[in-house]
This record gives sequence, structure tokens and C-alpha cells, in this order.
Amino acid sequence: MKISILKNELNESIGHVSKAISSRTTIPILTGIKLEVSHQGVTLTASDTDISIQSFIPAENDSHTIVKVEQPGSVVLPAKFFVEIIKKLPSKEIHMEVKEGFQTYISSGSTEIQIVGLDPEEFPVLPSIEENETISIPGDLLKNMIKQTAFSISTQETTPILTGILWNLTDNEFKFTATDRHRLATRAAHLEGTDNVQFGNIVIAGKTLNELSKIIPDQNMLVDIVVADNQVLFKIDKVLFYSRILDGIYPDTSRIIPTAYKTELTLDTKKLSESIDRAYLLSREEKTNIVRMQTLEQGGIEISSSSSELGKVREELEVTDFKGEPLKISFNSKYMLDVLKVVESEQLMIAFTGMMSPIILRPLDESNSMYVILPYRTTN
Repeated sequence: MKISILKNELNESIGHVSKAISSRTTIPILTGIKLEVSHQGVTLTASDTDISIQSFIPAENDSHTIVKVEQPGSVVLPAKFFVEIIKKLPSKEIHMEVKEGFQTYISSGSTEIQIVGLDPEEFPVLPSIEENETISIPGDLLKNMIKQTAFSISTQETTPILTGILWNLTDNEFKFTATDRHRLATRAAHLEGTDNVQFGNIVIAGKTLNELSKIIPDQNMLVDIVVADNQVLFKIDKVLFYSRILDGIYPDTSRIIPTAYKTELTLDTKKLSESIDRAYLLSREEKTNIVRMQTLEQGGIEISSSSSELGKVREELEVTDFKGEPLKISFNSKYMLDVLKVVESEQLMIAFTGMMSPIILRPLDESNSMYVILPYRTTN
């Protein structure tokens, strides 16, 4: 293998595939990035068995030469060193040559580096996926759906299925659901052209989807998603991102969502967020994160929290609309702030069915998203 390649293009591709490198793997070959060179260009691949990412660098793009191929071939290079050294090379062009025993020589400007490579034949083959069920979704919409649900996944590996986000596609409605048993987030979107595609109980690790989100470009590019038996493939421009589907049945979350409410409040999202953020400062010191909310006789609500060492904070907020019974409730302010950070609507409806019933949050301008937080039982 012998090539010359533009540094920026190689760096960008390495940045994509390196998200699949695990520092915890005990399989030496998976600590590396596989490079395959043909006369069409260079393909980089990395895998940690749960996710695999492949990125293609074409030899030419818009009549500009990116890769000059003198000799095709392949090698696996240690990712940790390879990622860092390519960033720090001095010249815009990099020359690479693989010799006997996978000894790899890299030069750029006056810098010369020798790396001991590994046999590419030992690198695992990428999953084979039949493209029977394929959907297309705008990249910015997919990133938004991930952002508005991923914060609610469980971080406890004791229940692996809850570390993922549940996907359902029925009647052109693509829906994400995430819960850690203390809170729940759902986000749905209408997808055109999916009349013949339906699936349910597809659960993908939240960490994986967060890594995917970093690869999706900011331009509104379509992302193709292929769903198979135990794998999902995302096609993003010249990047292929494979993810394993988590084993198990996701719990039925519909049973915890009330359909009728005793109290409904509509508030300014930004003002509520700022108020709870101030109250959180004291509740955090108490290591409970408990903040209290109660309706006031003269209208409006009161937000309060206390710390045995620091004192108390209390403030009143106006409400845009109020229906139903008076209420006093306690909740985890960190969970509430996580929701308020991802809500884009200026107005938020908060609904309750009682002191110990789930708190429902619905952004008024985002009818396709909903959040649930379980309240705390307190002595006062």
C-alpha cells in the first residue's frame, strides 16, 4: 500500500470512525483503525462490536485530487497514536507506505514516522444487512429527536434495555421513547414515504445515538436508516454507522401517563427554567435536588427550596393560564432542568393529577413531544 492523501480529509474521516474505538476492549485488533486503499479511494473502519463506523475518502471530489494511489492495499493502525499524530503533522499532504510485516511509514513535510501495523485480515467483517426496511429522515430532525430524549435514558447497566431509546414507526409516525423509571421523554415526527415500513421495539443505546449525533452534519442532509433483525445502519453522506439493537423487551410506558388532569398550568418556559435553576442551587447543596412548587390563592405559583446550612429561596411566578385544583408538589429539580434545556417552545403546559402522581410537561409549540417526571414524597 502506498498513497499520498490530503491531511484535512484524512483527519475528518479519522474523527468519524474513532467514535467506535473502545478503550476497554481486550481484543487488540479492535484498538485499531483499518485502512483499505483501492484506486477509487480510501476506506477507514473502526469497531467495538456494538457499533462499527466506516468512512470513505474518494480519490477525487469535484475534479480535485484528494488521494493519489500508487499501490492499493490495507493495514490496521493503532487508533490512539494514529488519531493524535495525523492531527499534528505539519504539511497539508501526507504520504503513507506499508511494507513487509505491516510496518507503516508516514511522512509529512520534514516529519517521518514509523508505526507497527496489524494484519487487516484479523479485523472483523462488517455486519451484512438486507435493505428491506429503509427510511429517510432530515439530519437536523434526527439530531433534535435524539437530544430531546437521550437525557432520560438510564445510566444503570443493571437494566441494559433502559440505557437505550425505544423506536417505533407506525402509520408514518416515527417515535422515540426514553425512561430511567424516574422520568420519561417522548418525541415523535411525521415521516413521508414510510407507508410500507413499520417496526416496533427497536432499542438503540443512548450513548450510541449521542455519538451518531456528532457525525450528522449541520446542513440539513438526509440520513438513510436501514433496520434489520439485530442491527441498524445509518448512511450519512460517505459515512456508514452500524449499531447493534439492544436485546430485550422495552417496558410499556403508556400505563404511567395520565389521560385526565386535576390541575393544568401554562407558564413561560424561560422564566420557569431560570426560577428552578436558582432554587436548584440550594437543593443541590442539600444533595436532594428537591424543589417545591405550589399554586397560590391570588394566582401564580411559588417555587421554593431550602438547605439546612445555607437557608431558603422562594419566588413567585406568573402563569399564563390556570385550570383546576390548587396543588403543592415536590420534584427533582435536576430532572426538571434537563427537560427545560431541550424545550424550544416559549410556553409550557404542566399538568398534574395529584401530589404523588406523575408530572406531565407538554411544550405548547411542540405537540409531538412530552415529558413525565415522578414527584417526591416529602414530610412538609
